[in-house]
Amino acid sequence: MTPPLPLSVVGIGADGWEGLSPAARRELAAAEVLIGGARQLALLPAECAGEREPWPSPLRPAVPGLLAAHAGRRVCVLASGDPMFYGVGRTLTEVMAQDATVRRPLHVLPHPSSVAYACARLGWAVEDTEVVTLVGRPVENLVRALHDGRRVLVLSAGPATPGEVAALLRERGFGPTRMRVLEQLGGARERVVEGRAERWDAPAGDPLNVLALDCVRAPDALRLPVVPGLPDEAYAHDGQLTKRHVRAATLAALAPAPGELLWDIGGGSGSIAVEWLRAHRSCRAVSVERDVARAARIDRNARALGVPALRVVQGAAPAALVGLPTPDAVFIGGGLTVPGLLDACWAALPPGGRIVANTVTLESEALLTQWYRRHGGELVRLAVAHAVPVGGFTGWRQAMPVTQWSAAKPASSDAPEPGPQEAAAPPRFQDPS
Repeated sequence: MTPPLPLSVVGIGADGWEGLSPAARRELAAAEVLIGGARQLALLPAECAGEREPWPSPLRPAVPGLLAAHAGRRVCVLASGDPMFYGVGRTLTEVMAQDATVRRPLHVLPHPSSVAYACARLGWAVEDTEVVTLVGRPVENLVRALHDGRRVLVLSAGPATPGEVAALLRERGFGPTRMRVLEQLGGARERVVEGRAERWDAPAGDPLNVLALDCVRAPDALRLPVVPGLPDEAYAHDGQLTKRHVRAATLAALAPAPGELLWDIGGGSGSIAVEWLRAHRSCRAVSVERDVARAARIDRNARALGVPALRVVQGAAPAALVGLPTPDAVFIGGGLTVPGLLDACWAALPPGGRIVANTVTLESEALLTQWYRRHGGELVRLAVAHAVPVGGFTGWRQAMPVTQWSAAKPASSDAPEPGPQEAAAPPRFQDPS
């Protein structure tokens, strides 16, 4: 059987054909099929005689069909800059890993990325520069990178992005931030447009641009740290909010790690799911909330705090859990005494998965004590008191103590036998994808 031909991916910049290496030029000239964006294909000279096919939109669903249609032919894909840095190279790799019928060896020839060009122009160290892409992503993704004194590069989605970013910066208290729009980096039409976010009125410019932000927080803007335990005032809520100190302890017990998925059940304001997602950009979360108004508020909080990817499921657990992808961790902030809820969450967890449940009621505390006896883990009481004025003096005002149970599901098959509460546990949930 003849092995499949390699799939070549060539990075190209605003300098076009002239900026390509001899190896990249040879790949393009020898290709029978050239796939890329219309702008990229237009940069190639006539000596690249292969059939030219622009990417359809949306791109990712079309990839398997395109590769299958050109099986057995020399295909070269054009990409902007470095194909493996927020580029089509990753998409191709993932699609071919999932579909063996279109799998080919991948041969990537990168070009300097727009980030490399921008840092070179600005004199910024690449390793000290935060990079956020807004290509195909909500502008709110930028919020998590905004910290006083930090340098951020934004990969733009088009000519409207600078205006959208300026509006977001003003809204989030970063109006004094210096903005520079670097257009056509590496090309003959390279230029820089500069201003402050609070006074940004530049018209939409070239679609090929990168934004450079020297972040400055306004003196009266709310400061958001990188660790769990954001200020309570960062959240819109109706009283259903896991307060700051308990929230920090809860996130510590949940122990988020890159790529992991959280179920946040009884989301309230969404604070646990929001701060799980803020722990790492690859973390994922689903917040389940039965109240319609609260579910909408969770979504608004997620966007305001820079994690618009939070999935909000409006419905009552445990029924609303059916069909959700398998979690790595589960937090239960409400509804503990609902029949079958704890059973369903425990059954959904894979071996090694974590569960954390908080309560302030005696009835739910008794239930958590039973589960602690059966499955071990940790049972702790969290008590927080705040200093408040007492006449002309100062005293302590005690908040309601919170009982917290946390445990990891054992990997061995000789785990404790389920008690009466677990007898009707449903099968473990599977990811439908």
